[in-house]
Amino acid sequence: MTDTIDNSENSEPTMPWRTRPEVPADRAEVYELTSAAFGRTEEADLVEALRADPGAWLPDLSYVAEGPDGAVAAYALLTRCHVDEVSALALAPVAVRPEWQRRGAGAAAVRAVLDAARGREERLVLVLGHPEYYPRFGFAPASAYGIRPGFDAPDEAMMALVLNGSASVTPGTIRYPAAFGV
Repeated sequence: MTDTIDNSENSEPTMPWRTRPEVPADRAEVYELTSAAFGRTEEADLVEALRADPGAWLPDLSYVAEGPDGAVAAYALLTRCHVDEVSALALAPVAVRPEWQRRGAGAAAVRAVLDAARGREERLVLVLGHPEYYPRFGFAPASAYGIRPGFDAPDEAMMALVLNGSASVTPGTIRYPAAFGV
């Protein structure tokens, strides 16, 4: 399934982005763009480590947004994590090629992967990220749900998104896959 998403809430000019699940042929390109986006390889190496973890990797929750030339412009990944013993998803990393940043590519990839999670009837997504960016997708401080990381993090940066109108969210401590190193 592919979608075209126009992310018009950004301050920079936007365009419609074609989004789709990542395929094996994208792997090297995803590694390269993630390294370029962060200016280092740690996040790209994280993706590779998550791919190798069958308890964390969910291949249908790895999405790309394509640029006009069909090249991968942005990437968003959801992997399995837990809040105490209850399944949840972790959104990380989200990466955009430097030349496509602030044009809606990252937001398109995030929206697409969140929609895919809704389609799987997942209940909860967690992200440790910029508190100015992620609320546009519906994220709110995780502490409002009684959810906390097992490490020090600014309250406003540790966020949760309840999917599919879940009536309740189990409070507790987030347990990330080992690849996160926390």
